[in-house]
Amino acid sequence: MSIVETAPGTTPDAGDEVHECGPSRPTPVRTPAALAAAGDLLRALAAPVRIAIVLQLMDSPRCVHDLVDALGVTQPLISQHLRVLKSAGVVHGDRHGREVVYALVDDHLAHIVVDAVAHAEEQR
Repeated sequence: MSIVETAPGTTPDAGDEVHECGPSRPTPVRTPAALAAAGDLLRALAAPVRIAIVLQLMDSPRCVHDLVDALGVTQPLISQHLRVLKSAGVVHGDRHGREVVYALVDDHLAHIVVDAVAHAEEQR
């Protein structure tokens, strides 16, 4: 099957398939560097514990022990996942005395995670 474009005022030949999806808008071309960075970001978000951390940080900044309590996983595991998220630019940490308080870098990332979780829940 082929999609045939016709000039205004003409009709396609019999047997040709025509799809009308509305006005065509050009898709912006992204640079390879931007696509690679997006892939790195999505890989950093690809672990269930990291998704849960992002969801927790949507509400408010948290320190490691708050995340341990909320998610029911060990402190070393939370710290390991926070390192991945920090190196990917998803979270940043601010030292407050002996604790480091983690927060999301921006809300775009939270929207990505919320939308992914909502989509997964709809598929069930």
